[in-house]
Amino acid sequence: MVYVRLEKEWTDGDGVGHSSGDMIDVDAATLAKLQAAGIVGGESADQGSTGGGKEGTDWLGPT
Repeated sequence: MVYVRLEKEWTDGDGVGHSSGDMIDVDAATLAKLQAAGIVGGESADQGSTGGGKEGTDWLGPT
């Protein structure tokens, strides 16, 4: 799972609405779809913390 900040409003597969600026956990497949649609930006919210992100990079991926 990856913790990301939404750049735009988004409704998940369960019908739950999320506002722009919300922080959410998503899986890698959902992250790819959100990036392709421009709903998430290029930075992970947990850079350098619990999972694979390195501080100062734009890497988004599974943690």
